[in-house]
Amino acid sequence: MRTLTHMLQNSPKSRFPVPRAAARTAVLAAFGLLLSGVIATVSAQDVEPDELGFVIGTPDVLEPAEGSRSVLIYGDPSKPGMYVMRITFAPGTGSRPHYHSTARYITVIKGTWYTSYGPESDVYDPDNMTAVPEGTFIYQPPGGHHYDMAKDEAVTVQIMGVGPVVTTSIPQPGD
Repeated sequence: MRTLTHMLQNSPKSRFPVPRAAARTAVLAAFGLLLSGVIATVSAQDVEPDELGFVIGTPDVLEPAEGSRSVLIYGDPSKPGMYVMRITFAPGTGSRPHYHSTARYITVIKGTWYTSYGPESDVYDPDNMTAVPEGTFIYQPPGGHHYDMAKDEAVTVQIMGVGPVVTTSIPQPGD
């Protein structure tokens, strides 16, 4: 099991390792809605811009609606351009091994999130995950194999990215 210290010591030296194409296309980028089928697709931006085009998401607006897990703050991950969303994982929920076509820039807003990444994440093993505490930033490169979950408590993450994004599940033994 990797420690947070290991993750931070082995992270890229660049403050924001943005691929050139993504940097030219938009600003920061992050997570898609298609977390291996865990999250239902959101079709419209939940936080609407005002008459001047500013988007201000107050805490009450950034909470998922009853029965939903996510809030689409800005953009649309299925279309070209930047998007920002928040996803709340209930205890014991998460994704199975997968990867995305574009980079993800993730901040753990609330709770302790657990993740597995790299070649060892190709096979789902929830007992071999790294604890990621509240306030932590994670960069997931395009094609980076991973899975993640909330274990004992609800977890909210903010994910930014540049769409369109394609999520690919990694087949598991016995599938």
